[in-house]
Amino acid sequence: MTNENQTPADTPSPGASHVQTGIGTNYYTEELHGPLEFFSMDTFELEEGETLRNCTIAYATFGELNDAKDNAVLFPHMYSGTSKDMEMYISEDAAVDPNEYFVILPNQIGNGLSMSPHNTPPPYGQGDFPKVRISDDIRAQHRLVTEEFGIDELQLVLGWSMGAQQTYEWAVRYPEMVKRAAPIGGTARNPVISRLLVDALTDAIKSDPNWDEGYYSDPRDVRRGLQRHARIWAIIGASDALYRQEKWRDVGFSSLSDFMHAFWDEWFLPMDPNNLLCMAWKWQNADVSRITDGDLEAALNRIEAKTYVMPFEQDMFFTVESCQHEEEMIPDSELRSIPTPWGHFGMLGLDPTDKEFIEERIQELLDESV
Repeated sequence: MTNENQTPADTPSPGASHVQTGIGTNYYTEELHGPLEFFSMDTFELEEGETLRNCTIAYATFGELNDAKDNAVLFPHMYSGTSKDMEMYISEDAAVDPNEYFVILPNQIGNGLSMSPHNTPPPYGQGDFPKVRISDDIRAQHRLVTEEFGIDELQLVLGWSMGAQQTYEWAVRYPEMVKRAAPIGGTARNPVISRLLVDALTDAIKSDPNWDEGYYSDPRDVRRGLQRHARIWAIIGASDALYRQEKWRDVGFSSLSDFMHAFWDEWFLPMDPNNLLCMAWKWQNADVSRITDGDLEAALNRIEAKTYVMPFEQDMFFTVESCQHEEEMIPDSELRSIPTPWGHFGMLGLDPTDKEFIEERIQELLDESV
């Protein structure tokens, strides 16, 4: 029987994105990584051609933006990380003091807190999540900084690993905004050895028989792939000296096996494989010279910021040599190497002297006149 009051619909039935959701996980929550704020964009076109709809960037802030809006610091995070992981460098006793600076910690697209493969419904969820570039993250962060806060200059942009890649992209893409830059343990163009590492990490995850082309129903089903991925990090994330001298004992691990399980597995096993792969592709393809038709020197010459390039002395894939090669192309820059047997993972400050050294260099950079 016809309802006389019924109005004909002017659109077809809703599709997958309206009736389905992403997959569940108890890792990417505000309880663990918050509190967070969210910046939403109705549409965000990616450089690879796809469009993310209802794209949300999660972020955390500390301190107050002053009336002049000239005390902002931007601190993006590394591969596998979230904004929470870099909060350890923000305190009234640290160089990045929230009593002096307004600190913004944005979460990458794909990291699990911002729009990501695991929390996006079809048709773009899980294994169908589109390719995202570092430059996409920086364009999204630029919108956050300018549209949400009305900021047109950043006193410092700093970050570790993929955070360093984002720092370089910021300094090259928006040179007039970035007054100081501290890329820590990362490069402007991803080195060949680092690209090969990403291949190995990606293959490790996909080798799990439950990978199912990225359409698994529970991230825990891909445990074996995640564990292989963690073992590769155990090999290349620290240094030979750390293992030879058993420095892991100094921070409470009772045996090599304990270190493997209680540090490397502990870090990576809770994560969603598709989220990791989304970030890995960005890391692998990072290259600021896309702005200058492949001319790296021209790209780095765009940087106006006072820049401290800060490699870890025993980093096995973002090597001192690779970082120095780029530093020599940056007009107002200095090389400040970080001595630690923890290699690439020195940023986590498992040895407190590493964190102290990094803090001192950040303070020196902030003290520089610009």
